[in-house]
Amino acid sequence: MSHKSELIASDINAYLKEHERKEMLRFLTCGSVDDGKSTLIGRLLYDSKMVYEDQLAALEVDSKRFGTTGGDFDPALLTDGLKAEREQGITIDVAYRYFSTAKRKFIIADCPGHEQYTRNMATGASTCDLAIILIDARHGVMTQTKRHSFIVSLLGIKHVLVAINKMDLVDYSSEVYEKIKQEYRDFATRLELIDQHFIPISALKGDNLIEHSGKMPWYEGSTLMHHLENVHIASDRNLIDFRFPVQLVNRPNLDFRGFCGTIASGRIKKGEVVMALPSRKTSRVKSIVTFDGELEEAFTPQSVTLTLTDEIDVSRGDMLVRPDNVPQVADAFESTIVWMTDEPLTPGKQYWFKQGTKTAAGSISNLRYRIDVNTLHREDAPALALNEIGRCLVRLNQPIAFDDYRRNKGTGAFIIIDRLTNVTVGAGMILNRAAAGKDDLWDAKADANLQAERSEVTAAERAGRFGQQPATILLTGLAGAGKTTLAYALERKLFDMGRAVCVLDGQNMRRGISRDLGFTVADRSENLRRSAEAAKLLNDAGLICLAAFLAPEESVRQKAADVIGRERFVVVHLDAPVDVCRARDQEGLYSKADSGEIANFPGVSAPYETPPKPDLLLDTAKLPVEECVSQVLALLAERKIAGS
Repeated sequence: MSHKSELIASDINAYLKEHERKEMLRFLTCGSVDDGKSTLIGRLLYDSKMVYEDQLAALEVDSKRFGTTGGDFDPALLTDGLKAEREQGITIDVAYRYFSTAKRKFIIADCPGHEQYTRNMATGASTCDLAIILIDARHGVMTQTKRHSFIVSLLGIKHVLVAINKMDLVDYSSEVYEKIKQEYRDFATRLELIDQHFIPISALKGDNLIEHSGKMPWYEGSTLMHHLENVHIASDRNLIDFRFPVQLVNRPNLDFRGFCGTIASGRIKKGEVVMALPSRKTSRVKSIVTFDGELEEAFTPQSVTLTLTDEIDVSRGDMLVRPDNVPQVADAFESTIVWMTDEPLTPGKQYWFKQGTKTAAGSISNLRYRIDVNTLHREDAPALALNEIGRCLVRLNQPIAFDDYRRNKGTGAFIIIDRLTNVTVGAGMILNRAAAGKDDLWDAKADANLQAERSEVTAAERAGRFGQQPATILLTGLAGAGKTTLAYALERKLFDMGRAVCVLDGQNMRRGISRDLGFTVADRSENLRRSAEAAKLLNDAGLICLAAFLAPEESVRQKAADVIGRERFVVVHLDAPVDVCRARDQEGLYSKADSGEIANFPGVSAPYETPPKPDLLLDTAKLPVEECVSQVLALLAERKIAGS
């Protein structure tokens, strides 16, 4: 398992080149106190032969002095380097360790488990691709397990590996493992944790870390290291939205004027048109310069210098983007803020807000609510204290260019700096791309004076009259996948069967209720919100609602499920390749998206997030409409929504 290469002795340059090309995975370990986070990392480093002999000798001495294993080898001491950490047997600050295997390079962040170090955990998680959440098999899901899972979800980490540790202390029981696995899944349904995997381990003994454990023959999944080496993260990078925050204007002589920075997302080629924000002046890329020479194309996260064909005004803090794919430019935005200092956050107080290379003065104009990370409940609060998390409206003294954090971490994150001490006091994530000051209506509360009225006709009476259970069937997929065609074919079939059914089509909604909306990320979200409310009313009336919507974002689909009710929300994914959808496009939407006439078009200039666990997957490129109808009807019969 350890990384060995004969090139080290024969050709060091070739070895370094090979090592440089390896994909890097950044991951963190988190969970409750004493769940074994540091022990796990220490064991991984030890078993992968990444501990030097002098370190190992010192570790043996320290294990007798500070260890928690009765004088035996204590791998936790490899990461718990602070004296206070070793004396208490806990992790206080984030510790970073580096190692590699033949397949990948790794950077590990060992995060503290104590509640008072939540800010340290959030800092360590902010740059990670994957989170390992450890759970002590003796105790199951604890409050801090939930707290860290919430922060992982908040920070948009897509891959979560739940390691149920200390299986040796519960006699390697499969029943204990399955019980904790289900307990965590029940809790995680309230979070946006898209990719979850579970592995039973013993970090101290090394079970299921590198090799499969013979003590758990009932477990047939991958080992922890195999999962780390093979989890797919290449598609996590945003290669669609080109964002280039300018860090430095390089002017070494009269003949060269370049703009230096790191590509936050997307890719760029020589000759492509770019726009500078906030001035909105355009030019073409003349060259892409690096230390090793010029490139024809560059992509995130490369650091490059761009030269332009025109002498337009671009300064540090400005952003270069494509004219047909621009971020929101505004002086106000909604955000989630993690507070990181003893002095409370004070709404109205002036701070510095640093986003990428841009720094602007501003304030938190409205603290909407504080989030109890133990229960996920929202609470009214006048301020945020140390380690607390809240939903806030930020107002700046000048506009900045930004994206939704979940879409683009590079342009959706910021830090808050105290103007007097220059200390970082908070970190934030921008929630949406709505216009300045516009509320996210998913979270808006109804007026307290409004009363919910109840019908005298019960749900059971409606079910008896119609012979069905109400439900909303969300048909989602790319434009051209066949959503509307399938929706109306289903409606015809269900109606002929005597069912009470109707179709909600995304385009029809836009011709009426949502005619005021465009096609930004925020507007697509609002269109689905309005439609979900309409579907809920139709379900309350006893009808089956067939909802045909592109609905490109998984987080928004989950919000729709919460509005309608998860027990009556069914997701059917129409999985047709984009080439097939293009061939079916009679309205020329894809061509208009290619030319930039239509911006933010999923599959072209914006992403479409495939539902991770749809109730039904239909390959509409191969299946005829009749077969798709039959499969959906079979699903409805199985769920006892509408029998045959």
